[in-house]
Amino acid sequence: MNLQQLRYVVATAEHRTMTDAARSLYIAQPALSRAIRDLERELGMTLFARSGRGVVVTAQGRRVVKLAKEALDAVREIEALSGHGHSEAELRIASTPSLEPGLAGRLLPAYSAEHPGVRVHIVRCDGRDGVVNAIRDQRADLGLTDLPVPADLVSHPLERQEIVLISPPGVDLPNPVPMSRLNGMRLVLPIPGSARRREFDALFAKYGVTPVPTVQLDERGNWLNTVRSGAASLLWYRGMAEQATRAGLVVRPLDPSVRRVIAIVHARRRLPAIAQEFLSVAEGGSAA
Repeated sequence: MNLQQLRYVVATAEHRTMTDAARSLYIAQPALSRAIRDLERELGMTLFARSGRGVVVTAQGRRVVKLAKEALDAVREIEALSGHGHSEAELRIASTPSLEPGLAGRLLPAYSAEHPGVRVHIVRCDGRDGVVNAIRDQRADLGLTDLPVPADLVSHPLERQEIVLISPPGVDLPNPVPMSRLNGMRLVLPIPGSARRREFDALFAKYGVTPVPTVQLDERGNWLNTVRSGAASLLWYRGMAEQATRAGLVVRPLDPSVRRVIAIVHARRRLPAIAQEFLSVAEGGSAA
């Protein structure tokens, strides 16, 4: 096994499709597929399994990917010490869609101003579980998400971000919206049984309200479109207010105000120096 093969394994695990991985490596997709098959034969194990149009990492593959990333990190650190590194350092940060505007708009410019030689790659995740999985699978060095997260991750709280009500235009509501007005309101909610849905249900129980779950889905990319169609309103973070307003929707605060702790999270292991430096910058700023 050589460094090129390690890079192929890591890229395939990060992109989840051979086509995207090959594009990131600047090689042809058939060449990458052939290289992965050859490596699997050499190791005597299956690293990736087909899943629809993409691939998923097998149990054995996860261990290989973890070791491959550690080996590549070590090589980069050795090259940096020797001064013979030929490529810029890369920091991978997983983020949910609702927090990415704050990450890209405030934290990254502040970090890049101090560390212009580091390339930051945002690993886009559909929600908190996606961020957790990206950290566990070592597809990201750090994650930006709301709390809580599982105990195997370390969290560094940054701020408390407000949850607001996003509604279609023409909905007659006061500003701010009393929590009691959520009773009977049509809402877009996560699917029943999910961790996010349980948190919403606990919030509703706390205030004795029972909204009508008109649309139940976890694909957050469709949430604003659902509100735009007039089907329901949505509870989401203040960080998405600008995007919602541009879409012609109405953003209102709740009364009493509801906030969630936003944090940088990472695995319980030694972080690369560039990740430690990002933490220092982030803890002196805000993702709002």
